[in-house]
Amino acid sequence: MPLALIADDEPALARHLQSQLAKLWPGLRFAPLARNGVEAAERIAGLRPDIAFLDIQMPGLTGLEVAQGIEGDTRVVFVTAYDEYAVQAFEQQALDYVLKPVQAARLQRTVDRLQQALAGPSPFDDQRLAAALQRLMPAAAPAVPLRWVRAGAGDQVHQVPVESVLYFRADDKYTVVQTATAEHLIRTPIIELAAQLDPQQFAQVHRSTIVNLACVAGTRRDEASRLFLRLHGHAKELPVSRAYVHLFRAM
Repeated sequence: MPLALIADDEPALARHLQSQLAKLWPGLRFAPLARNGVEAAERIAGLRPDIAFLDIQMPGLTGLEVAQGIEGDTRVVFVTAYDEYAVQAFEQQALDYVLKPVQAARLQRTVDRLQQALAGPSPFDDQRLAAALQRLMPAAAPAVPLRWVRAGAGDQVHQVPVESVLYFRADDKYTVVQTATAEHLIRTPIIELAAQLDPQQFAQVHRSTIVNLACVAGTRRDEASRLFLRLHGHAKELPVSRAYVHLFRAM
């Protein structure tokens, strides 16, 4: 039977959703509840559930950010208190949602859709998932794109030209700035960098990684059909999350 994960920072709502699902879908198995976005991302990566019910507003990572980082075949259902306009965005992009407070009749339609999807040959379409996420989190181009990154190392400060950066990667409290010859650490979060970089030159390929598109040498798929990027002048491959695979379909 399929395995479902519920992620919500309001335990009472999460337990209510689980009890409703158990009534409507006998035999559905449940992973331990995730109390925040970080727990949800870790459990999805480790358990690879068939379905993830993700609250949109959670500490650590939002449900949208968790969805962007999914690399397997987990189907996503957003749990949202958003207004009808946002709900229409989910509907038009073929993603499902559960509107708080959960209504049994609406949840039944969600269960029906998920059962049909799980019976099919493939998960939700990557391009539709990306389009839905982008509609909810539009990224405007910066007025003046970032040209230099200042990275401290001991008593020295390195001024790194942005065009020489292969990729930026979130790493605990820091962000790694990787060039062909060196690795630097800065404290600017990935989400802030994304708003400052030229979107024609840099693209987010994972919730923790932004890549310089001019440095992409090619792609590779492994046995599980996961996509990886090869970069000029760098031996390590970078994983691409499901939500961003469509950016490299022409390669």
